[in-house]
Amino acid sequence: MNVSEYLLKRLKEWGLHRVYGYPGDGIGGIDLALQKAVDRGDLEYVQVRHEEMAAFMASAHAKFTGQPGLCIATSGPGAIHLLNGLYDAKMDHVGVVAIMGQQASTCIGANYQQEVDLQSLCKDLANDYVVTVSNPYQIRHAIDRAVRIARDKHVPTVVIIPNDVQIKPFKEAPNAHGFTHTGIGETTFAHVTDVAGLHEAARILNEGERVAILAGAGALNATEALLTVAETLGAGIAKALLGKAAVPDHYPFVTGSMGLLGTKPSWDMMKECDTLLMVGSAFPYSEFLPDPGKAKGVQIDIEPANMSLRYPMDVCLQGDSASVLKALLPLLKPKSNRKWRKKIENNVASWWQLLESRAMQEATPLNPQRVFWELSPRLPDNAIITADSGSVANWYARDLKFRAGMKGSLSGGLASLGAGTPYAISAKMAYPERTVIACMGDGAMQMNGINEMITISKYWKNWSNPRLIVLVLNNEDLNQVTWEERAQSGAGKTEVTQSIPDFPFAKYAELLGLRGIFVNTPDRLGAAWDEALNADRPVILEAKTDPNVPPLPPHITLAQAKAFMTSLIDEPERASTMVNSARQVLASFLPRRRD
Repeated sequence: MNVSEYLLKRLKEWGLHRVYGYPGDGIGGIDLALQKAVDRGDLEYVQVRHEEMAAFMASAHAKFTGQPGLCIATSGPGAIHLLNGLYDAKMDHVGVVAIMGQQASTCIGANYQQEVDLQSLCKDLANDYVVTVSNPYQIRHAIDRAVRIARDKHVPTVVIIPNDVQIKPFKEAPNAHGFTHTGIGETTFAHVTDVAGLHEAARILNEGERVAILAGAGALNATEALLTVAETLGAGIAKALLGKAAVPDHYPFVTGSMGLLGTKPSWDMMKECDTLLMVGSAFPYSEFLPDPGKAKGVQIDIEPANMSLRYPMDVCLQGDSASVLKALLPLLKPKSNRKWRKKIENNVASWWQLLESRAMQEATPLNPQRVFWELSPRLPDNAIITADSGSVANWYARDLKFRAGMKGSLSGGLASLGAGTPYAISAKMAYPERTVIACMGDGAMQMNGINEMITISKYWKNWSNPRLIVLVLNNEDLNQVTWEERAQSGAGKTEVTQSIPDFPFAKYAELLGLRGIFVNTPDRLGAAWDEALNADRPVILEAKTDPNVPPLPPHITLAQAKAFMTSLIDEPERASTMVNSARQVLASFLPRRRD
C-alpha cells in the first residue's frame, strides 16, 4: 500500500465516502488510487468542471449532511481554485477537508513549475490545521487530525501532499520517540451548561414582556425545542438566512428572514422587543437587531467567538442549541398575556398578503416574485432548495414557505456568486431520492452554472429520483448590484458593468440531453413549474424576468430614499424603474386579499 492508497483507506474509515475534485499531475498518485477505490466501491468520486465547484460542493455537503465535506485538487492553479469554496466553508462554520497536491518534495524551493507556497496560501482559511506531508509516516496523523478538527470545530482543514510522496510505500509509525499514533472515533461533547447561567437566562426571558427569537444555522437541529420555547414565552421567531429551514414558515408567529433580504414583521419585532434570544446565529447586520441597550439579551451558541458579537448580551450559554434549549425549558414560565404574540401574528398575516400582492403586480415580461410565489405551494415534501447570491436570494428568502423536513442553503457569510448550482449538485449527490431546486440568476449561471450543468448531465442517470430543477431568472442584468447602486450610491444603472448578454439557457439544457423550459408570460408560470416538477430528467426552467422590480428592504431609510430619487436623474431605464417601484410600494397600501 502506498501513501495515496492509505490516504483513501483512512478517509473511508472516517466515514468520508464522497470526494469532489478535478485531476492533475500534482495529484497523479492519488488519481491512480482513486480509480482503484472507486472500482472496489470504497469511494465515490464526483468529477466537477472546475476546482472552485469542488470546494463549494464539499461545503454544501457539510451544510446538508452535518458531516465533513471532502474535495481534492492538483498543485498550483488547482489548489488556488479551491480557495473560494473553502472560504465559504470557513465563513459559514462548516467542516471541509481539502487534499491538495504539490510538486515533488525534491524541487520545492526551486521556483519550479506550478510550485506555490500552499502552506502560506492556506494559512488564513485553514488556520486551525494546514500541514504538508513530507514523509510517509506523517499521513496517518495528518488525515486523522484534519478530519477530526474539521468535524469537531466546523472549519476547513488542508492536507498538502507532494506528488513524489503520494507514491511512496506507506509505513506505520513505530512506537518510538519522535513518532505519534492517532486514532479514529466520535467526539462526545460532555459540556453541560452552567446551572447558574441557565437560571439567569431563564430569569431574563421570564421577566421579558416582548420576547423575540432569532434562529440561525446553529439552530437547524433544534426545531422542536425552538417552537416549544416560542410557545411558552409567547415569542416570535425570525430566521437568519442560513437558518431558513430551522422552523417551518406556516406557523403564524414565524416572521421569516432577517436583514436586507428580510421581512417587515422581523424588522418590527426586533425594533419593538424588550428581550432578545439569539440561537445559533452570527447574524452580521447589527442595525436589524434591537438598538443596543434597549433589550435584554440571551445568546446560545456552540462557538465562544460568536458570543456577544453583534449585540451586547446579558447571558451567553455555550453549547449545542437543542441541548441548551431543552435544559432551559423547565425553567421557563408560560406567559399568560398574549398581546405581544397576537401583534406578531397579525403582522405576519398581513405580510403574506402583501407579498402576494407584490408578486401579482404587472411587470415586463415577468415579475420575479411571481416565479417564486407560484413555486412555493408546489414544493414537494422534503425538497432541498439552494439559492445563489444576487436579487434571487431576496425572493428565496421571502417568498418561499418552507415546510417541516425541507432543507435550504446558500453562500451566507461569503455571499459568493456562483454557489447555487454546485450546492444543488452536492445536495442531490447526498440525497438522490429528494427533489432539489437551485434558484439562480443569469449572472451566476453565466459565471459557472452552465459549466456545472455538464456535471449534472454526467451523473443524473445514477439518481433514484432524476428531479433536479435549475431555475434561472434571465433579466440580462447583474441585478442586486444595480439596485445597490440605486439605493446606496444614488447612481443610475451603470450599463457598462451591469448589463450582461442574453443566453438561451433552456435551449442549452436540451443540448445536454436535459429538459429546457422557457416561460415569459405569467399565465404560463404554474404550468411551467408543474412540467418541471414532473419531468423525467433534470430541467433548466428559464424565466424571462423584469430587472426593474425592486427588492424592497423591510425598512427604507431616508438616506436610501434620497439616494434612489437621485439615481433616477441618470437612470437609463428610468420609466420602467419608476413604474415598477411605484407598483411595489402601492401594494403595501392596497394588498390583494385572498378570495
